Amino acid sequence: MTSDLIRVTRALISVSDKTGLVALGQALADRGVEILSTGGSAQRLRESGVPVTEVADFTGHPEMLDGRVKTLHPRLHGGILGRRDLASHREQMAAHNIPPIDLVVVNLYPFEATVARGADFEECVENIDIGGPTLIRAAAKNHDSVAVVTDAADYQALLAELSAHDGATTLTLRRQLARLAYSRTALYDSAISRWFAEQAGETFPPVLTFGGRLAQSLRYGENPHQQAAFYLGGPARPGVGTAVQVQGKELSYNNLNDTDAAYELVAEFDKPAVAIIKHANPCGVAEAATQVEAYKAALQCDPVSAFGGIIALNRPLEAATAAEIAKLFVEVIIAPDAGEEARAIIATKKNLRLLLTRDLPNPDVGGLQVRNIAGGLLVQTRDIVRVGLKDLKVVTKRQPTEQELADLLIAFRVAKHTKSNAIIYVKNGATVGVGAGQMSRVDSARIAAIKAADAARMAGLPAPLTLGSAVASEAFFPFADGLIATAEAGATAVIQPGGSVRDAEVIAAADERGLAMVFTGVRHFRH
Repeated sequence: MTSDLIRVTRALISVSDKTGLVALGQALADRGVEILSTGGSAQRLRESGVPVTEVADFTGHPEMLDGRVKTLHPRLHGGILGRRDLASHREQMAAHNIPPIDLVVVNLYPFEATVARGADFEECVENIDIGGPTLIRAAAKNHDSVAVVTDAADYQALLAELSAHDGATTLTLRRQLARLAYSRTALYDSAISRWFAEQAGETFPPVLTFGGRLAQSLRYGENPHQQAAFYLGGPARPGVGTAVQVQGKELSYNNLNDTDAAYELVAEFDKPAVAIIKHANPCGVAEAATQVEAYKAALQCDPVSAFGGIIALNRPLEAATAAEIAKLFVEVIIAPDAGEEARAIIATKKNLRLLLTRDLPNPDVGGLQVRNIAGGLLVQTRDIVRVGLKDLKVVTKRQPTEQELADLLIAFRVAKHTKSNAIIYVKNGATVGVGAGQMSRVDSARIAAIKAADAARMAGLPAPLTLGSAVASEAFFPFADGLIATAEAGATAVIQPGGSVRDAEVIAAADERGLAMVFTGVRHFRH
């Protein structure tokens, strides 16, 4: 075996991201390390006074094919891959005049960033790095003797190691860097694979790859005995993954999951809207002329469940809304932004997490959703269908009123983001009853009505707000009993997908009770 300590005498540096390059090069040069470099990296180092040997001079072969071939050479790869503990390798390296390379510092062409900014096909292909991944993988494979650094964030750890060990690296650090190196090339190849599939119009290619970068190690998962972490990956989407946490405690696994659900829901609305979420289900959603009105209406739906919940807004947080929210214990507020006065108000609640995202997630943009099951993954496209007036088919004798139509569309939109079976009552732009996640649709209808009655008593109202409300079912009523339960709660209009073998029975029950009902032809199961 090689020695645990390997002195760095020769380094190869070829980086696309030149953050920290000069400081690293100068520190290595000060230790007498010979630096081999290419193209822009060599130029930047030379201009800064750091001695550099061009790779072309080292190999005796010039860069070719517009830079596509510059580091793919035996003198480089032999110096990286040669095992120091094998006499046969040492003899061959000496015979072919291949000096050892002890450190490889390479980051890759910015393929992901090129794709993200919408570059054309040819430019994206040209930003697929070939030599970089080859060098990285070679150095990582021979980590017994070679240190490989793929991220500028690791430069300081490398330099600290060299300082602590008189210019040498330890096997512990080299193995750690090798793990990071293979993770980087895997993530890179995954991005390229996904991009090619997208270009070919393949939603589900024969081999599906995913990758992510650790954003946060979490204290635990859904429960204290479970481990958890938060990774960033895939196409950029405004929301929890892009948010800046302005204040508050560390986010938990459940916070992140619930906050994502809340923000995706509130982004569905065009007017000022507020969504209050508890355990990934809405306990109050409303849109109104002003943000503070929307918040008050959303809270009135179920103030008990709102305690300890998540609040999402589709407009920058305003001071008046912040003052109202501050009266309630909540875990997280997420919004595109927040005014200075609003921030100051929320700052009085030091544990309350405030997340600002600049943008809202676009509900019309698709992507893949993934869930693991035993032995595999379930993968589906996002539910991006948004039902509008033109999609509605009136199936009852009575036509819905203009206000009922508006409330029906809101109810169906909220039902899309509520665990099945879902029943949502809406009145004047606000939810007034939510039944979620029940095994029976009748139970969801009754539970929502019970909670509405409780909320009315707390607010001192003479009757539940479900009286005269519009109600949504995210899937069809298999029997008339579910619809009858909503009518008993006071609903006057119903929206549902339709498609049951008993649709005629359900329509007859609606007509018998004077309800207006529309079919959407769209189901929004959410499990």
